[in-house]
Amino acid sequence: MSPRRPIKKLFKIGEVAHYSGLSRATVNHYTLLGILPETSRTQAGHRLYDEKVFDRIERLRELKPTKTLREIAEILGKEAQQEEEPHGRDD
Repeated sequence: MSPRRPIKKLFKIGEVAHYSGLSRATVNHYTLLGILPETSRTQAGHRLYDEKVFDRIERLRELKPTKTLREIAEILGKEAQQEEEPHGRDD
């Protein structure tokens, strides 16, 4: 079981790795593939991730046994787009 993560808004790559049980290299790899989008960067250039990254990691773990990383990136990208679209608009 992964350590319990504190309630906070942004996490550095090492914190994401620690709380998710992934290695820093794996988090970096998934970021470069577009599976884990970074939220912003520090002034020093360190990647920052919001709490949604942990939901994406869980979803990735669900999909990984049956999908390639490319397929997972596409699925998660589509799901993120759907989350961002306005719902229930009556124009």
